[in-house]
Amino acid sequence: MARTATINRETKETKITCTLNLDGTGKFNIETGIGFFDHMLCGFAKHGFFDMDLKAVGDLQVDSHHTVEDVGIVLGQAIKEALGDKAGITRYGSFILPMDETLMLCALDLSGRPYFCYDVTTTVDRVGEMDAELAKEFFYAVSYSAGMNLHIKMLAGENNHHILEAMFKAFAKALDMATKYDSRLEGVLSTKGTI
Repeated sequence: MARTATINRETKETKITCTLNLDGTGKFNIETGIGFFDHMLCGFAKHGFFDMDLKAVGDLQVDSHHTVEDVGIVLGQAIKEALGDKAGITRYGSFILPMDETLMLCALDLSGRPYFCYDVTTTVDRVGEMDAELAKEFFYAVSYSAGMNLHIKMLAGENNHHILEAMFKAFAKALDMATKYDSRLEGVLSTKGTI
């Protein structure tokens, strides 16, 4: 059975619906009203082989903060729900992704305990219609909503588009690795018996 989840979230600032299939082929239908953010989420779905339908309507007349952060909350909730009891998954994932001059590291643990480390430097305020600083807010929200230990570290980079895009793609590859099944496992990968 495919591991899927549908999450709906509505506040006075945003209205978001997301359906995520962890066992997909990279199909996506994404609309947030923020072109560059859509580009990042499409890359996440494609490179992680996740099927994702996501529609977000937010108060973009204010700015893009609420939309980006709340999409992170919803995506994190979808990941957590789709994983279920996590029986049989490898739990850990890491990837170092090159994109031209940029080299991005992402490592994560689907431990059920949220923790977030972010060591990335951008040099512009915005890329397209998205504030560059919102990448940190997005991944923080994903980490805490999913119960995920998430580390993102820039090893090299100059072009801000490349830096942000490499981040989303490295996260996709690490998450794909962590959610894969290992036939050697019975139950969960923990001496505690639960994650």
